This record gives sequence, C-alpha cells and structure tokens, in this order.
Amino acid sequence: MQYIDSFLDYLKYEKRSSHHTLVAYEIDLRQFEEYMKERGVIDEREINTRFVRDWVVVMHYNHLKPKSIHRKIAALRSYFKHLLREEIIETSPVDGVILPKLAKNLPDFVKEREMDFLLDEVPFSSDYSGVRDHTIIDLFYGTGMRLSELVGLRDQDFDLYGGLVKVLGKRNKERLVPMNRSTVRNVTDYIKVRNDTFGGEQFHSFFLTDKGQPIYQKLVYRIVRKHLQQVTTMTKKSPHILRHTYATILLNRGADINAIKELLGHANLNATQVYTHNTFEQLSAIYNQAHPRA
Repeated sequence: MQYIDSFLDYLKYEKRSSHHTLVAYEIDLRQFEEYMKERGVIDEREINTRFVRDWVVVMHYNHLKPKSIHRKIAALRSYFKHLLREEIIETSPVDGVILPKLAKNLPDFVKEREMDFLLDEVPFSSDYSGVRDHTIIDLFYGTGMRLSELVGLRDQDFDLYGGLVKVLGKRNKERLVPMNRSTVRNVTDYIKVRNDTFGGEQFHSFFLTDKGQPIYQKLVYRIVRKHLQQVTTMTKKSPHILRHTYATILLNRGADINAIKELLGHANLNATQVYTHNTFEQLSAIYNQAHPRA
C-alpha cells in the first residue's frame, strides 16, 4: 500500500493529530498492509470490500476484542476516505462492512448507603487536608462535576446564598449546578479553614494543595481513590465514578433525564441515557424480588 506515508503526513501536518493517534493508525494500517501482501495485493485500487470483510473475520477468529477490531477498521475507513478525497480510488472498500457488536459497558457507581457512610460516618481529619478532602468528595457526589471542572473552580464560582456553583465544562460551556444544604455547609467550612491556614489571600484556585498551591488533577484523583477505598471494593475508584454515582442516584430517585442531562453538561441525551440501564436493572431486581409471579 503505497499511500500510507502520505496519509500519515496528512494527519500530522494538516490534521495535527496527536503522536498517539499517529502511532496507532500506522500500526493498524501496516497490519492490514501485511495481510494484503500475503494475498498478493499491493495496490489500494485492487482492494475491495471482500478483503476487508475477510480481515475482520480473521481478527475475530484470532480472538481480537470487538473494540480493537472497530479501532482498526476506523483507521482503514479514515485512510480510504483520504484516498477518495485525493481521487486515487472511486469507492471505499470499507463501506458496507459489518463489524462485531460492541459490549455495552454500564457505568460503575458507588451505592448510596456507602456514600452516606463515607460522608457522614468515616472520620476525616480536622486539619486543612482533611476538610479539603471531605469537601472534594462531597462536591463530586453532590454536583456530578467532572475532574477538570473541579480543578478549575475559583472562589467567585460559588453562590453560597443561592446554593449554586458555576462550572466551566467542555467547549468552555458554563452551567449552574445546585448544591444541597450539606454541601453548602461543607464548602463554607472549607473556605474558613483554607483562609485561616493560608492567610485569606486572593487565591487563583479554590482548592489548594497542602502547601497552598493550586490543586492539580493527579492529586484529586489520589484523594478520591484513597477515601473510596474505605467504603467500596470496586476496581475503579475515580472522580468519574462519583459523577456516575450522582447521575444514577438521581435517576433512581425519579429525576427527569433531561434535567440530569443539563446538570451533567452533556451535549446530547444519548450520553445521559446510559445511566438508565442501571436504573432498569435496579427496577428489575425489585420486581423479581417482590412480585408474586416473577
């Protein structure tokens, strides 16, 4: 296949793709190139849909995961789309290729009683780091904000009287998220302890490290993982799990899915609907347990 190098240059210099993307695309395209060479084909114009379908079958037979197969075919699709634009080929051999179904990975979440125990019963230290950590966990659980959104918070983003926090989400889109009374109290307490600890200056970041520097994502991740370990044996213990927990509990308690979409800052409803699977699973379990004919 003689146009792979020029395609990679296109990705690098015109599309400005990341190094990771370039490496992944080259690996996938070179693998397909080797597959075609074994069949005596080196000219892209001789490749048809049957060759691509056969490659999918071979990968599936070799126990490659459906997600990996989808990724490799996505690389091929981009490559042949580029050749179409360059008028090197007339049709893409990837069109019409059926891929194995992807397994639906339902979002993990922490059980409500475990979160209540963590926030209400597990002792956090009364010094700055303890108060900060407790407030971080509470904000994630109480607002569903993303890790990057929490790290980017400033003092002026909080309306403690109105119980609101302004969040800067993806594509620099702002949204207002309500806070419950407990979260407002914890945020208020945190501000007092922070100001007493570091002199009450104008801070560039709402949350600070133990040395008074702006907090960063890796530290927040470690904080969340450390405290979730005390209440759950889940493999994943991350800020995003608390975002999943927020959305799942709201749905379980009857919140409107469109409202949850706005609270999470999702661009479309499809991203929010994944949480309904957990809710349906819970309803199904309740039905099977309670209904006399289940």
